[in-house]
Amino acid sequence: MDKSHFKEDTRYTVTWRDAATGKTRPANFHVLRTYEKFMIVRETSGGGLLRKIAYEDIERIVQEMPVDPAHRYKVPAALLDEKLWRDRSLMEHYFSSPALGK
Repeated sequence: MDKSHFKEDTRYTVTWRDAATGKTRPANFHVLRTYEKFMIVRETSGGGLLRKIAYEDIERIVQEMPVDPAHRYKVPAALLDEKLWRDRSLMEHYFSSPALGK
């Protein structure tokens, strides 16, 4: 896979190879920002963490669904900066959606 397969503000269900364990597993995420070699996503299943995923780790896209503007998660631009993610692959951040009243 490469950058052209993914769009920002879109939810995906994929199979990907977890770099930490080397195992293939399913994942659901909302793409927040795309860069040349990786993307920053918010997990929608599990803990809701911010994660850096390299495009080559994605094995297959199962489902793609655009996110309605009212249900998009707002993240400070500083947390999505490419330089911040140079040496990290995971970050915990509290999210709320304006449409959900939180």
